[in-house]
Amino acid sequence: MQTRTPQLLVLPGIYNSDADHWQTRWEAIFPNATRVQQRDWDHPSCTEWVATLEQAVQQQTQPVILVAHSLGCLTVAHWSAQTQQHLQGALLVSVPDPQGTNFPKDAKGYEQTPMQPLPFKSIIVCSTNDPYGSAAYMQHCAQAWGSELAVIGDYGHINASSGLGAWEQGQTLLAKLMQAA
Repeated sequence: MQTRTPQLLVLPGIYNSDADHWQTRWEAIFPNATRVQQRDWDHPSCTEWVATLEQAVQQQTQPVILVAHSLGCLTVAHWSAQTQQHLQGALLVSVPDPQGTNFPKDAKGYEQTPMQPLPFKSIIVCSTNDPYGSAAYMQHCAQAWGSELAVIGDYGHINASSGLGAWEQGQTLLAKLMQAA
């Protein structure tokens, strides 16, 4: 039986991921990676971002793994609570706390994050000094969503400012997720 290579759908957070962000670097490394393009990166609407994700998943002919960062993770949680689509898995990096003091005021509709188990394999990747979501909050999400939790140390928001380059440790976690799915 031949296995099909999954399509990686990359879901950046607010303001998109710039050229130095690991997500952008992964798109250059993995030929099966495609960014989900949002209409407005600076003023996210949960309803709109979820609809865009739904459309992106529906268009795929291969199995799908989501690679989400920050607000993209919350988008996945909201999407999962209402979709009929099936995934192989999701890598959820730096889940922000919508009740946190640093949560972006321009992001609308994310206040009540669904906290039911995700119907697919998932790994939450957590930094111990993330200014947008505490390790305790991400642990709570992991328990509620049925996700594995990978705590990687002090890497801030695990973004371009973290200086991770192509983030080999993240690639290892993605490979683990792909094997488990």
